[in-house]
Amino acid sequence: MTITCDVAVLGGGTGGYVAAIRAAQLGKQVVIIEADKLGGTCLHRGCIPSKSLLRSAEVYAEIRDSESYGIETAGATLVFSKVQNRKTAIVDQLHQGVQYLMRKNKIQVIHGKGRVTGPSIFSPKSGAVAVELADGEMETVVPANLIIATGSRPRTLPGLEPDGRYVLTSDDALLLEELPESIIIVGGGVIGVEWASMLSDFGVRVTVVEAADQLLPAEDQDIARELQKLLTKRGVAVHTGSTVQPDTYQAKDGQVTIGMRKGEQNETLTASCILVSVGRQANVENIGLENTDVRVERGFIEVNKFLQTGESHIYAIGDVIGGLQLAHAASHEGIAAVNHLAGEPVHPVQPHLIPRCVYTRPEVASIGITEKEAREKGHEVKVGKFPFQAIGKALVHGSKDGFIKVVADANSNDILGVQMIGAHVTDLISEAALAQLLDATPWEVGQLVHPHPTLSEIIGEGMLAVDGLSIGM
Repeated sequence: MTITCDVAVLGGGTGGYVAAIRAAQLGKQVVIIEADKLGGTCLHRGCIPSKSLLRSAEVYAEIRDSESYGIETAGATLVFSKVQNRKTAIVDQLHQGVQYLMRKNKIQVIHGKGRVTGPSIFSPKSGAVAVELADGEMETVVPANLIIATGSRPRTLPGLEPDGRYVLTSDDALLLEELPESIIIVGGGVIGVEWASMLSDFGVRVTVVEAADQLLPAEDQDIARELQKLLTKRGVAVHTGSTVQPDTYQAKDGQVTIGMRKGEQNETLTASCILVSVGRQANVENIGLENTDVRVERGFIEVNKFLQTGESHIYAIGDVIGGLQLAHAASHEGIAAVNHLAGEPVHPVQPHLIPRCVYTRPEVASIGITEKEAREKGHEVKVGKFPFQAIGKALVHGSKDGFIKVVADANSNDILGVQMIGAHVTDLISEAALAQLLDATPWEVGQLVHPHPTLSEIIGEGMLAVDGLSIGM
């Protein structure tokens, strides 16, 4: 069977289904091809389920600390099966919501494995998609434009292949039926530190091994140091500048051992299991790219500023193109790609204007570039910092750890970046992102009246601090 349409989207994750909805809004006939479930990694194996677990861990930690709020509790018990049930219910509800959006926008969903084909009797140019259905039957989708949104999967390490018991990926960890007594997390990037924070709050003994000199290697050094200090205070063992030695790995009698090297020193680590968290790799295999002029560089599909591949009618978005592998980045890219193929006004995606969020306790959030990056780019910088411990609502909330750091150009007064660590900063960072989008100066943002008492006051104080004008310090 052959299906023709204006836009086909290969992959129904966050970027894919948002692109499909935008195309439908513009009056396009749209088909989504998805091998698994609509919602993709973010909904089923990433953002949503992990944040559900993180929230349960946060509540458990707060209950254990309730006496500091004047509330005495006795016998608080963690029932991990109920934690998992809550996670599943949230995912199921949102999955139903995505399915509803497909029906509402009259988007045809084909469940099957898609491969891009070259020129054929169905289409004079590459970009048609042959879809293998679950029953073995085949369908061919012939679109005027194709958007590749096949996402990514956890990267693995040779010698530490996942087995679902002793060596886990983040996908495996989300399905745990019971918590391990201890865990070694290989990789201190975003996913690694989120799992470290969560499992520590659940009472698991956690060790993090990171090859770089700091946790969150892509983030500001001051933020990384603060996060490491706070995780260490909670009992997480953090080893930066260190690497595990897969050839020493052994699993026996319900525990694992593995060698770790730090400088010239060797050490043996022991735990119930290992979580490998060393990034994600794009799903570019077995989707027919060899039948096209789409180029893959360093494992990711190469695109121009309008998300076009080597064939102008084939676009690619999301994790499969690398860059910021974030759900909200993929959605933004999906909308930009559709606007371009439809001839609508397009503002090319600017990665430095996309907020980055880490859902540890406390949270980390940032926008723009770090102080180190700014100096490397030749900027003369001025920096403002302000602590949460000087914010009344932070004390009321019981979360006084952390601070804001604002980096600005000393000559133009442009905001170059904002980095934050503290309670609810993933919600607060949007104000800083809007300030950068509108090219506001720190002084201008500082003139905004922030309500008191709120955590948002730290934005105003941090901005004023750039010029030594903060009121609270």
